[in-house]
Amino acid sequence: MEKSLSFKKTQVSYTDSGKGAVVVLLHGFLENSTMWDKVIPEICNTNRVLAIDLLGHGQTACLGYVHSMELMAEAVFAVLKSLRIRKITLIGHSMGGYVSLALAEKHPEMVRGLCLLNSTANSDSTARKKLRARASKMVQDNFTNMVRMSFVNLFEEERKSLFKSEIENALNKALKTPLQGYIACQEGMKIRPDRTNVLKNNTFKKLMIIGKKDPVLNSSDSLKEAKQTNSEIVMLSGGHMSYIENKIDLTTALKKFIKQCLQQKY
Repeated sequence: MEKSLSFKKTQVSYTDSGKGAVVVLLHGFLENSTMWDKVIPEICNTNRVLAIDLLGHGQTACLGYVHSMELMAEAVFAVLKSLRIRKITLIGHSMGGYVSLALAEKHPEMVRGLCLLNSTANSDSTARKKLRARASKMVQDNFTNMVRMSFVNLFEEERKSLFKSEIENALNKALKTPLQGYIACQEGMKIRPDRTNVLKNNTFKKLMIIGKKDPVLNSSDSLKEAKQTNSEIVMLSGGHMSYIENKIDLTTALKKFIKQCLQQKY
């Protein structure tokens, strides 16, 4: 069921399904909460599942010109607080992982477990920051082409034909992202700090789901990060978009992780 909450005079949209221990799903850049549509029915039989539209995405409006990870985490916390939720399992895809880490840093006592799906606790490299700055400039002249190109480049040639309709569907949603939302999130991701200590210093359960052929996050770097932060590892055969490329294996891994988080002793 879709709901919304007023946060700093902006409406934050989310869906709330099922009953039980709470799982919070956070989408990535140029995505929205509907990316979880195939996952939610698999986990809402045993859990209460919140899928939140982050600032400038889906049905949630923009809030200023920089959507920092901290600001987006604040919006997520506002939803949780309004629902009087005290304990959560966090699952964040790509940018959603960065937001999950910002939330876990501020409210570690809430977190049962944190899953980084095709994501990292590391900050942007200098090269990545330059890429983001360039993208923010270029997108102002040709939004549609820029989004289409960056989105399609996330998939290998062979997978582009294999998942043609799913990619087209996800791309159409990406194209609905407002220009302000695109730039504000690029700026926010560019300035995010390294949060490996959030994983190292907390005792909640940690999982990194890695795409072997991820063109955005090098899989061997992700493996090293997982080992250094004492995170469990699930390696999938696809790239950055596991929810499209490895649907079944991803759902299996998430269900197992959620179950393990509930068995944690505090």
